[in-house]
Amino acid sequence: MTVLSNKIDFAAIICVNHANPNGDPLNGNRPRITYDNLGEISDVAIKRKIRNRLQDMNYPIFVQSEDNRVDQYPSLRARAEGVLKDVNPKDKKKYQEAACKAWIDVRAFGQVFPYSAKKGKKNEGEEDSSGISISVRGPVSIHSAFSVAPVLDRVSSIQITKSASNEAENERGPDTMGMKHRVDHGVYVFYGSMNPQLATKTFFSDEDAKAIKEAIRTLFVNDASSARPEGSMEVYRLYWWQHNSPNGQYSSAKVHRLLNIKVKDGIAEPKSIDDYQIDLAELPGLECEIIKGE
Repeated sequence: MTVLSNKIDFAAIICVNHANPNGDPLNGNRPRITYDNLGEISDVAIKRKIRNRLQDMNYPIFVQSEDNRVDQYPSLRARAEGVLKDVNPKDKKKYQEAACKAWIDVRAFGQVFPYSAKKGKKNEGEEDSSGISISVRGPVSIHSAFSVAPVLDRVSSIQITKSASNEAENERGPDTMGMKHRVDHGVYVFYGSMNPQLATKTFFSDEDAKAIKEAIRTLFVNDASSARPEGSMEVYRLYWWQHNSPNGQYSSAKVHRLLNIKVKDGIAEPKSIDDYQIDLAELPGLECEIIKGE
């Protein structure tokens, strides 16, 4: 595989209809909202969905979700020690290379492998990996997604009944009342970049970039849940700028500003993507591939 040759910038527009795109566990799982009343989907949540899609595409993933785990390892530490059992953590460079080659999410997003100090004395002449922290800096950076228009007034909450089972087998526990929250409508945008200089250190390839491109395009495939019913969230458009050099023809900030989306004049409460105006400017010598999402 060829290491990523040229810099890449990208942006994605997400449509949300009657769904909770990213609940805040510190706020009763209500949709995340900024102080400016804009909806937010954290970069962590976006990377989680990308990892899930890559896993669906049969790529090995280090940070697997518990409900989507495909191996026998119950924790990240167990997975690292099991897969990299033949690599000495004392040799940080070799360990980094092995981890990057083993998992696409490590060579894309980076990862920290901490080895805490072990209790007791080590035997004479025995190497100990206690107190070691091995970090990998990934070439793919992704911003949090923010809504184009405020969503605070578009959040609905309903009371629901939750049932749980008692410890005794086949017995239903008492019903309890809870709350369920959703964004009635919102259009979110997030941006990202791929850095060839960092890619050379993690072996992130052009083929890996294509895989992440497809993962973003299909971000919400197999992602349905009670909070996000099937069809309630979609990637409307993916914008992909591939530069002609490793350093890029322009800065990522300048490229990202090419995409401008706003609510159309005269519309007080947008209810669909048709209520938004999307403008895409150009920079000399830099072409943008516009891709329909799913």
